[in-house]
Amino acid sequence: MTSDAQLILASASPSRAKLLTDAGITHRVLVSDVDEDAVTAAAGPVSPAQTALLLARAKAEAVAATVTDGLVLGCDSVFEFAGEPYGKPWEPEVARDRWRMMRGSSGTLHTGHWLIAKSDAGPDFGHGELTSAVVSFEEVSDAEIDAYVATGEPLQVAGAFTIDGLAGAFITGVDGDPHTVVGLSLSTLRRLLAKTGVSITDLWA
Repeated sequence: MTSDAQLILASASPSRAKLLTDAGITHRVLVSDVDEDAVTAAAGPVSPAQTALLLARAKAEAVAATVTDGLVLGCDSVFEFAGEPYGKPWEPEVARDRWRMMRGSSGTLHTGHWLIAKSDAGPDFGHGELTSAVVSFEEVSDAEIDAYVATGEPLQVAGAFTIDGLAGAFITGVDGDPHTVVGLSLSTLRRLLAKTGVSITDLWA
């Protein structure tokens, strides 16, 4: 892969895009149209961690099929609490229930990464890696939960929380790469890029 290859983020997440921008990594966004429910149903029973990597790969492959050249990065996050997977809550009452369950406790946020080196000069090469981080939560009150849910922020994020937004005040600690909780580990991206022969410094703006 040439050092002038472009990074393509196969994700609609504004947090992932902002993370890349803040890290000085040039990229463009192409959102996949992957049906996540169909992908997980076809895979059968898998762990929350395996689900994150499976969906990251599906997103990367879907976008890679639409371009002729570039480095396509797919990411997906799944929150695991008490052994059960939790994705986006979508509904306010679901988000409230999640927070009442999580407060004063901890869970693991899994983020799958899949990078495909797409080139019209040869075959595609895909590499994947999973990163996980344990997130501990404050013993927040019902009033704080209601106020947070009312902002709409937790409805469309895995686990019903963010670390780089309003919920940062409700998180007491992260054991692992904090960027994993945002949804894209920069150190993981560096390792995946190296497998394609590209240095992350080549992508600095």
